[in-house]
Amino acid sequence: MAEERERRPETPAEANGAVAVFVLLGKQLKLLRERAGLSQTEFGALVGYGPDQVSAMERGVRTPRPEFLVKADEILGAHGMLIAVIPDVKEAMRRGRTRHPAWYRDHAAMEAEAVELHHYCNHAVHGLLQTEAHAREVFAKRRPFLSEETIEKRVADRLSRQLVFERQPAPVVSYVLEEVVLDRPIGGRKVHAEQLRRLLTVSHMQNVEVQVLPTCLQEHPNMDGPFNLLVPKGHGQVAYTEVQGFPQLITDAEEVRKIADRYGIMRAMALPPLETRALIEKKLEAL
Repeated sequence: MAEERERRPETPAEANGAVAVFVLLGKQLKLLRERAGLSQTEFGALVGYGPDQVSAMERGVRTPRPEFLVKADEILGAHGMLIAVIPDVKEAMRRGRTRHPAWYRDHAAMEAEAVELHHYCNHAVHGLLQTEAHAREVFAKRRPFLSEETIEKRVADRLSRQLVFERQPAPVVSYVLEEVVLDRPIGGRKVHAEQLRRLLTVSHMQNVEVQVLPTCLQEHPNMDGPFNLLVPKGHGQVAYTEVQGFPQLITDAEEVRKIADRYGIMRAMALPPLETRALIEKKLEAL
């Protein structure tokens, strides 16, 4: 963490520049796709993305991966134009981390480079698991109300954090979700169904384990709220909590040990990954 504190902070112009790269690239993608006579659904099928993901990239709120740009360049007949911007995209991705609020940046920087990430969620889908539509509903309904511009920036920031799943080498990631998280239909049936499918997709990743803690359990080792446990690259494990807008990064070894102990007990009490997927599928079918 000392290394993070010593790192030169990005200026607002640099952060805005990172966002501008994705916006301009998104406009180019849309123009090339339309010239090729492809709908977002048709183009998405060719590159292995859903139409919502294509839409997000064209609006500049989702970061296009280098391998996507290589494939898109060929399909859209861009003649190397999209491949040429890959170095700029990588640099913008690095600088784009500073779009997060100042109080959150240390945690976001550690999350982006952590070798292990463990999460307990008791009332909401974790940000790394949220779909774009779910995240937008969350920010649109929070109080006090946010401006449309702020909502779009928050959604973009949240989606950019999900690149952690695509890192190599991949971090070890685990989740313990309270069952109520699967039952709260944020955004309505369509958005909720998409969110459940997203949980299933992530749960099949080799480096990720998702477990559900059933509501029917008669005991619980942690009634103190949600938390994240991270093992930053080159550092010992730390914990992060955020309640009513008050964030806390916990580095005291004994306090972190206590939280990790509770997490271990909850993982033992939760449904195994296979049973968790079966439960999610059942709830999806019931919608």
